[in-house]
Amino acid sequence: MPAFPDAARAAVRDTQLRRNLAHATTTIRTKRAAAVGELADWAELRETAKQIKDHTIEHLGHYLRLLEEQVTARGGTVHWARDAAEANQVITDLIKATGETDVVKVKSMATQEIGLNEALHAAGILAHETDLAELIVQLGGDRPSHILVPAIHRNRAEIREIFRREMPGAPDDLTDDPARLAEAARSHLRERFLAAKVAVSGANFAVAETGSLVVVESEGNGRMCLTLPETLISVMGIEKVLPSWRDLEVFLQLLPRSSTAERMNPYTSIWSGATEGQTFHLVLVDNGRTATRDDEVGRQALRCIRCSACLNVCPVYQRAGGHAYGSPYPGPIGAILSPQLRGPGSPVDDSLPYASTLCGACFEACPVAIDIPEVLVHLRSRAVHGRAEQAAMRFAAWTLRSPTRLALGQRLTGTAGRMLGRRGRIGRLPGPLARWTETRDAPVPPAETFRDWWNRR
Repeated sequence: MPAFPDAARAAVRDTQLRRNLAHATTTIRTKRAAAVGELADWAELRETAKQIKDHTIEHLGHYLRLLEEQVTARGGTVHWARDAAEANQVITDLIKATGETDVVKVKSMATQEIGLNEALHAAGILAHETDLAELIVQLGGDRPSHILVPAIHRNRAEIREIFRREMPGAPDDLTDDPARLAEAARSHLRERFLAAKVAVSGANFAVAETGSLVVVESEGNGRMCLTLPETLISVMGIEKVLPSWRDLEVFLQLLPRSSTAERMNPYTSIWSGATEGQTFHLVLVDNGRTATRDDEVGRQALRCIRCSACLNVCPVYQRAGGHAYGSPYPGPIGAILSPQLRGPGSPVDDSLPYASTLCGACFEACPVAIDIPEVLVHLRSRAVHGRAEQAAMRFAAWTLRSPTRLALGQRLTGTAGRMLGRRGRIGRLPGPLARWTETRDAPVPPAETFRDWWNRR
């Protein structure tokens, strides 16, 4: 993936994409505000969730060992994966052991993160997405662009065309009516559910004290995947564990209101270990989480419960869309989570901490109080600074130490700015300063500085 500014520049030119995003995020944001406003103790719930998550992350090893003990005691098998490659190999081997070449999947951010579908395809195994939005993305040969609504960048007319072109058995007279589209998907998926012997799921939460896993959803497709197949493989990032059922109670109030603006998810599936007639495997994935935990500031990103509230309030996401972030985790949370999980070095990960206005709307919306602007600034400070930037900072310090030099600099900058400006704006600055104007215009400086105005008055 290219750096965020390059990807975003292309995205903002897509007027249809911007209309789709503006309509969807505005609708979700309005509904969420109403749902949250119903709870008088929302601020207290938010603070409690923050403390639970911080405690769990601090004692993560203890709760993961307890989770393994409880899952194993209830007939399940726990596998540990240090990175994406190891997780994919474990899952592939488990599926191959069953002799199956087709699996059904519950919507899962963890499997997107590790690139599971691609790894299974390379091994001759076809994974069928069963979440409606994920199905749209898969049939369209596309990539998800939102944590909660992966196909948010598509409108009804585009979905209709994808279904008619790519979905086996799609009706010839299919319209873009939402009910007709949902019915076509339902008929298509029902065959997959009834034939599948193996399912792969993620997990929204895991309760350490009983070894219970939790999946919340709105469609019921997840419930079909979790219960019908003979083998269930659940893939979970290690930060999803919670100590107790009392803790889960808090998050089951926060998550639905923050994500789908519902008081409660229509389907909440909870199971502990293997159920009757089914073999259960739990794959616990690190993939950069331990390294993130070691960062005192950056570790708060591990509180994230994948509600997507930060995306829906972010002015940058609303205009650039999710694909520009080059990660399964788009938006503000992706800008702090992806660079930590994947590490620095690539153009996209080095640029993500700058994919923000630092307006703070994401922090206000976050149900677990992740101070995303704080982490963004922290990650920016860790960036490697070149000699030119160091020289510029030394020159700025030298200028700011003297009122005389500062006044002279202001006058020179103002004169140069007026020479470069066109119609009251500066569209491009020369030399290294051009990077600043790649993504923004600057106003032409006024003819009189504040200092001169003050002296004159």
